[in-house]
Parts: sequence; C-alpha cells; structure tokens
Amino acid sequence: MIGAKLRQLRFTLKSPTATLPYPDAPHPSEEGFRGRVTVDTDRCVGCAGCADVCPSRCITITDVSPALRVMRRHLDRCIHCGKCETACCYAAVRLTGDYELSTAERADLLVEQRLFMGICDRCGRCYVPRHPLDRLVATGWRRDEPELLDGGGDGPPRAEAAWKA
Repeated sequence: MIGAKLRQLRFTLKSPTATLPYPDAPHPSEEGFRGRVTVDTDRCVGCAGCADVCPSRCITITDVSPALRVMRRHLDRCIHCGKCETACCYAAVRLTGDYELSTAERADLLVEQRLFMGICDRCGRCYVPRHPLDRLVATGWRRDEPELLDGGGDGPPRAEAAWKA
C-alpha cells in the first residue's frame, strides 16, 4: 500500500500544472467570446435597433422631450446573446472579451445615455444631426463659471461686447 502511494506521489509531482494562476494572471478570453457590453456614445444615433432585438429587454428607451432620448442599459439583466451588437448599423455596441463583471453595487451595472435628437422644422420628426456640433443641446453663451465675467454674469464679457460693437 505504501508503494502505491509513493507511485501516486511521484506521478503527481512529475505532471505539469493543470490549473491557471487566475487571480494573479487572468487568462485571455477566447476569440468570439461575448463579455462586457460597451457603447460608443459618439457613434450611437439613438435608433433603438438594439432595444428592439434584445430578448431580455435590458435596453429601455424613453423620449423625455422631442429632442432628448434617454437610453438605459440594465447590464444585470443582460444574457450576452450579442443581438444588440449585430443589430447596430453604426458599430456603436460591442461585446468585449472582459469577463470580470462582478460588482458590489447594482447601480454600477446601469449605463445611461442621453442623446440629443435633431428635430425637422417642417415635419417635427427626429433625425440624426450630420455634424457633432449640431448635437449640442445648449446654444448661445456658456456660463459655466459666471464669476469670471466682468459684468457679474448678465451677458457677454465686456471685452467681447466691445469687440462685437
């Protein structure tokens, strides 16, 4: 019996390691693995094609106003099927190879995206603006820090008012 245990110990010590050192060195995911969902907000136009094909209904769309659309992705409900990625004509939705998705806060799994939609003056329907500057919601003078203005924040700075005059 001791001889059998010694042969088993010798066999165990000769064989190579079969496990991966996971926490110290994560193993790269396989090609085509569907992991974390990422959204490129610069490419997304708010067409809602991803929400229409999502089988778990984890993508919700709310039109707050005629010009503002809010898209929310509840990643805790995502089943990583990849249908949103194939439905996106603009390549804004991508499933990466990242598989470490655990978090202590459920709020970390909510991705909210606010999209400005252009409105046609004739028909009132939304369209995708051609230039990124057309997507800006705020127009006119910006007053992020009104204390920098000479007049106390009630109009354009004096230097610019003199320049325009």
